Amino acid sequence: MINILSPDVYNRIAAGEVVDRPYSVVKELVENAIDAGASEIAVEIEGGGKQKIRVVDNGCGIGRDELFKAYSPHATSKLSAAEDLFTVSTLGFRGEALASIASVSRMRIVSDAGQGAFSLACEGGVLGEVTPSAGAKGTEVTVCDLFYNTPARLKFLKSDSQEEGDVTNMMARFILSRPEISFTYTANGKLKFRSLGEGLPSAIAVVYGASTLDNCLEISADKHGILLHGFIGNRNYSKPNRTYQSLFVNGRYVVNQTVAAAVTNAYAAYLMKRQYPFYVLFLDVPQEIVDVNVHPNKADVRFQDNQIIYGSVYSVISSVLDGNSRAVEYLVGVKEELEREQRERAAAPSVPVPDSTMTYEEAKKELEFDISPNKNGPSEPRFYTPDSIRMAVHAPETSATVETSEDVFAENQRLLREEEHAAAQQRVDVKNLTFKGELFHTYLFYEAGDEAYIVDQHAAHERLIYDRLREKIAARAVVSQPMLVPYLLEVNAAEFAFLTKNFPALREMGFEIEEFGSGCIKVSAVPADLMNINLNAFFGEVLSSMESLRAIRLSDLMKDKLASAACKAAVKGGEYLTDEEARKLLERMDGDMGLKCPHGRPVAVKVKRSEMEKLFKRIV
Repeated sequence: MINILSPDVYNRIAAGEVVDRPYSVVKELVENAIDAGASEIAVEIEGGGKQKIRVVDNGCGIGRDELFKAYSPHATSKLSAAEDLFTVSTLGFRGEALASIASVSRMRIVSDAGQGAFSLACEGGVLGEVTPSAGAKGTEVTVCDLFYNTPARLKFLKSDSQEEGDVTNMMARFILSRPEISFTYTANGKLKFRSLGEGLPSAIAVVYGASTLDNCLEISADKHGILLHGFIGNRNYSKPNRTYQSLFVNGRYVVNQTVAAAVTNAYAAYLMKRQYPFYVLFLDVPQEIVDVNVHPNKADVRFQDNQIIYGSVYSVISSVLDGNSRAVEYLVGVKEELEREQRERAAAPSVPVPDSTMTYEEAKKELEFDISPNKNGPSEPRFYTPDSIRMAVHAPETSATVETSEDVFAENQRLLREEEHAAAQQRVDVKNLTFKGELFHTYLFYEAGDEAYIVDQHAAHERLIYDRLREKIAARAVVSQPMLVPYLLEVNAAEFAFLTKNFPALREMGFEIEEFGSGCIKVSAVPADLMNINLNAFFGEVLSSMESLRAIRLSDLMKDKLASAACKAAVKGGEYLTDEEARKLLERMDGDMGLKCPHGRPVAVKVKRSEMEKLFKRIV
């Protein structure tokens, strides 16, 4: 039997696609406010947006007779015919948002379109009556108790702090995408952002701090009818993850692989491993060459010709970073600085692209863009294109790489037995070892009968520190060392939410860490065994792995990060050890010559007397 679903059912189904979490509610409501022509928008949330979301704007408003229509599914003021889909210029246009939100919350709209304010409430999809209300010109939308009538979806929402972090991150994108609009954003009564609508530099300062602008270059380019403008980090300015990258295509925030690959490849010669470029870029293209309705949440777009987009973005960014002659056309207000850089660095060969005066269609016909790796480049970076990314993601597994779980289990068991046997064979009695000296202030020599052991003092000490830290963490016996001056770490919204969620794991390891205002973390103490730890490097490594940490426990990964910290705290190669210090190191090793440092390097090497005699041809 085929059932025709009732509105309350299909609206809840639509809500699952359009409104899956609080940040998506904020996104839809703020986009409506922007489309309404607002110059001031205020957003307020409580409980991560689960308890309350309130968006107030001074836009054109909704008339009394239109309020009922606003709650209807597939109702929009932004489209009137199917042909309009090919020239969409507004942010919201599908007409599903308000109906979907209203079906899973307690919602109220107060709006004044110039004839007085009126309000209309809706609870779980059940509409009330239109009543006169007090309100200024514009619209106020309040959403309370999100998903109160869909407990299954409510159950799978994140914690309040995580949901708040995602909303904060979304608001940062709005401030950057619409720098001419004044935004005020508060969470649980605390002011998070306040922008004045004074332009992009001011918006970047609000979101990332004023110091960010000192490390950025402002660019503006017009190539083949494609406008690219915004701010990019200089060659020495990088971030530990991709949360500092913002791309806006025709004013809409998207994550697009074509543009991301072009920017990443342009920076490839200047970035270290696990470092990512900073950029806030606006790409304005003719509406007929981009499809904005290819993603359920409008989080990506499809270009008519990816090669043109890739080539245009890559050539502009690489020209600016390399400092070649064409960069003068793209840099805003820094011609003198560019000339200085050009004197310091020979102009790198530019990417072969058509003259910028060519039209998009002419470039499309003639462009043959070389995106192969630059084998002569300074770092021989690996280049990625959208097609290669897609092929890598969807590449089928070959039969040679597929093993059954039984085979893997048996192989692991065999390897474990072999390692246990080898470890037993490599343990010696410390009393039988005689210290014979050191070489290069790095390698310690011990003799035992017809065998000699060469110990790497750095690797040995590093492993001992690492083992002691792990034992203390397991026994909850870590001692913290207070810092004379607390360490302050400024982070963005996503990083802030990630770190605050994992405060317990960090404190378990000996860090005294807490929130210190909006977007700032304070570290007051570190593990006593790691008093000389470089906190910039340590937290940089943690945040660089932030995306992959969603699938594993932070505590497990943090122990691996402590291995790097142990490396920095251990005695270094080249440092002189006294005979007594060498003896103490050996005692702490407990005769285990099969140890490896946390990074996998051997701690000791055994050399038999017969092997030495073969070297000197005493025996053959």
